[in-house]
Amino acid sequence: MLLWASCYPLITVGLDSAPHLTFAVLRAVLAGTTLLAVGIILRKPFPRDGSIWGWIILAGLGMTGLGYYGMFHAAEFVSPGLATVIANSQPLIAAGLAFLFLRERLSSKGWIGLWLGFAGILIIAGPRILQGPLALSTGLAYVLLAAFGVAVGNIAIKKLSGRVDAAIAMGLQLLIGAIPLAFLALLTEDQGRIDWSPVFIASLLGLAIPGTALAFWLWQYTLGKIELSKANVFSFLVPVFGLTIGAAFFGERLTPLIITGTAIATAGVWLTTIKSSSDVQPKAKGARDGRA
Repeated sequence: MLLWASCYPLITVGLDSAPHLTFAVLRAVLAGTTLLAVGIILRKPFPRDGSIWGWIILAGLGMTGLGYYGMFHAAEFVSPGLATVIANSQPLIAAGLAFLFLRERLSSKGWIGLWLGFAGILIIAGPRILQGPLALSTGLAYVLLAAFGVAVGNIAIKKLSGRVDAAIAMGLQLLIGAIPLAFLALLTEDQGRIDWSPVFIASLLGLAIPGTALAFWLWQYTLGKIELSKANVFSFLVPVFGLTIGAAFFGERLTPLIITGTAIATAGVWLTTIKSSSDVQPKAKGARDGRA
């Protein structure tokens, strides 16, 4: 989540040097190629099972395709605060999808934690929601499209966990998701506007390799260890880390409202992930009696 949070200032630095979708395509292609190169060097096998390829394609179209498309376009219509709030509904959407398709069940405490985390994000973003003109119908549609795409992508990544090497799977999904983005970028943007300055190259490298390639590899590894609904709640920390980075390096001010929202979001993460007595499987009667 810290790596994903670092993407926001890097995007801000590089966005003036390239068209939006073109920048997103460069990010995805560089990150995907890096991961595939690592997988090939480590001699990891490519998937052969058709169902695995299906989940990789779904992950790419959802997480990278719809996710990047929606968020990059939403910035033109809605304020950053409102986009942050709607985008962070993704863990709630994913929890519902995980219940339907992965049979994951959150306890009542887990659901309270999810909503508490979302409330914290709402408080953090509150002052920014009314900044600037809002084309709500179009902007909200883009943000919700991105949130739904990321949620679907997370379901697919969870399905891939343990079935295919993380570097290979995440590299492929990034490159597959970049295909429709590249097609749209070629139709709607002028790639000649890219300014290959040292600042843009540095922001692209930081965004693509640690911020995307390493982050996605760690994410698939994580989903192989714990349930999606519990791992995904940590997404509420991305804006928190982002604000901390902004305060440390860009002079952004941490107001009492932001600190309160951060505390509430962190409490939601803690509440969702701590174990309760219902999470612990009782021992068999024979084991308790020493007969097993």
